[in-house]
Amino acid sequence: MSARSTGARVRRNSILAVLVAALLVFTLFPVYWMMSSAFDANAASGSQGLLPSKLSLENFTFVLSDGGFARFLRNSLMVAAAVVLCSAVLSLLASVAVARFRFKFRTAVLLMILVVQMVPLEALVIPLFVQVRDLQLLNTLLGLIIVYITISLPFGIWMLRGFVAAVPVELEEAAFLDGASWWRMFRSVMLPLVMPGLVATSVFSFITAWNEFIFAMTLLGGASENYTVAIGLKQFFGENSNDWGSVMAASTLITLPVMIFFIVVQGRLSSGLVAGAVKG
Repeated sequence: MSARSTGARVRRNSILAVLVAALLVFTLFPVYWMMSSAFDANAASGSQGLLPSKLSLENFTFVLSDGGFARFLRNSLMVAAAVVLCSAVLSLLASVAVARFRFKFRTAVLLMILVVQMVPLEALVIPLFVQVRDLQLLNTLLGLIIVYITISLPFGIWMLRGFVAAVPVELEEAAFLDGASWWRMFRSVMLPLVMPGLVATSVFSFITAWNEFIFAMTLLGGASENYTVAIGLKQFFGENSNDWGSVMAASTLITLPVMIFFIVVQGRLSSGLVAGAVKG
């Protein structure tokens, strides 16, 4: 290899490294600024620099005590857990039904699911508000949970349908020939193979329930004791000034559960790809 080609490759690699570094800085700097401001005792005035002038947990202490954010975190955890569990079970069972069974209006059901998924969420605010009001569930976490499950189901069913359809029918027949019941076949053969899709839909459901603002603000209204973290954060924004230290501390607290949830489930995302072939 000539010296000219070697030099050209080094220059290309150097340019690529600089571009990647710039992209990382651009992406990660807001996260660094958020965490730096959260631990900066002087961030409330908005005068913080690149480095915290004084490391402190005052912002977190204020947010969790006087700010009442601990209650908002508890409400969001309850809502997110219920949405993830219910949407996962319903989506999985519905996807098995549309992928494995032939019934009347099956194509119409699939098209309806696809259409609902394509509708902007903002267009559903008023219809869902009216339905929740008629059910007398306004200002309650149960009403919010039902709405979030409704939002998550179309995506979950459509995505899991592909995973279920990709499972060879011969595997199910082999399990039946070995004397397995339908539940045994479902638990030991199909469930491990569709686990990556189930994990992906669970992540989507969790993020939707955790970060959503419009429906939470519309349905919970003045019931501040039932606020989730997304709308609880707005109390640190004032008409004439903002408590940036509290805003950044609360934002850090909002981010942590999403990261923890993804770290916990990401192992299942890869292990489920081959688990069905070895479990009997």
